[in-house]
Amino acid sequence: MSAPETFKGEDGKASDASGFFRSRWRGTAPLDRLFWRDLVLVGTAINIAFSVLALILLGLKLPLALALAVHFAPVPYNFFLTFAVWRTAEHTGGIKASLMTLGAVLWLIMVVVI
Repeated sequence: MSAPETFKGEDGKASDASGFFRSRWRGTAPLDRLFWRDLVLVGTAINIAFSVLALILLGLKLPLALALAVHFAPVPYNFFLTFAVWRTAEHTGGIKASLMTLGAVLWLIMVVVI
């Protein structure tokens, strides 16, 4: 058996899942991409999808515990994205980075509460 082949992404780094999480956590991903694409677009889409699935489960009269587990399943990923924006903004600096940090925290509050 051979090791799985990884493909180079647009930034020249491996595009496997661990490379995705590693680049976000280390602050090497561009802040604009991390905030707008990963957090706002993809993160919000994931949260909407899981909320809709939880509502479907409730509509099917499945246990409330299951629906709540599905609804709150993306919360660890939400915290990861928020802290990744925070860490990357610390490396970047400036008013734009500060506003993106504030936006990430407000986004986290919004998706966890709603």
